[in-house]
Amino acid sequence: MKLLEDKIKSEGIVLPNNVLKVDGFLNHQVDAQLMFEIGKEFGRLFKKQNVTKILTVESSGIAPAVMTGLAMDVPVVFARKHKSLTLTDDLYTASVYSYTKQTSNQISISKRFIDEKDRVLIIDDFLANGQAVSGLLDIADAANIDVVGVGIVIEKTFQKGSQIIKDRDIQLESLARIKALTDDGQVEFE
Repeated sequence: MKLLEDKIKSEGIVLPNNVLKVDGFLNHQVDAQLMFEIGKEFGRLFKKQNVTKILTVESSGIAPAVMTGLAMDVPVVFARKHKSLTLTDDLYTASVYSYTKQTSNQISISKRFIDEKDRVLIIDDFLANGQAVSGLLDIADAANIDVVGVGIVIEKTFQKGSQIIKDRDIQLESLARIKALTDDGQVEFE
């Protein structure tokens, strides 16, 4: 998606250890117009999958997931990373390691919001090592729901995350595919 790639080129900051900082438009401050276009594009790419729900992980996946839900006219359910007084029982859970935060989180989704009749599309902001997607796939397996696709805003193709999805023969669509983050701060796209 050229619009997204242009935004990454103009505002993304390459940090050490293959980290791309995009907090100016995706995961701190959100460019609502860009998210709207991202949602429409995911809606187009997964149009034939008869999606009934969208799953994501809080918090950076929420904006693109909500816009995709709007484009597809389906609800969005996000896995919570933190315990809540209102989210205490009847949960599907999975452990997820965050590369950028260097911590593990237990993510949870209430059993009230997904069931085996659902055809789920997973949306997330980044795909690098695939931990967030893997956690959502674990929850989907536990709930016996059909994951019909995974939509990623930014994929680092030089890391192994996509293999988790390919091994399960799930449609994967990444809007920006990065093949390298260079030492001189450049982003190289596929």
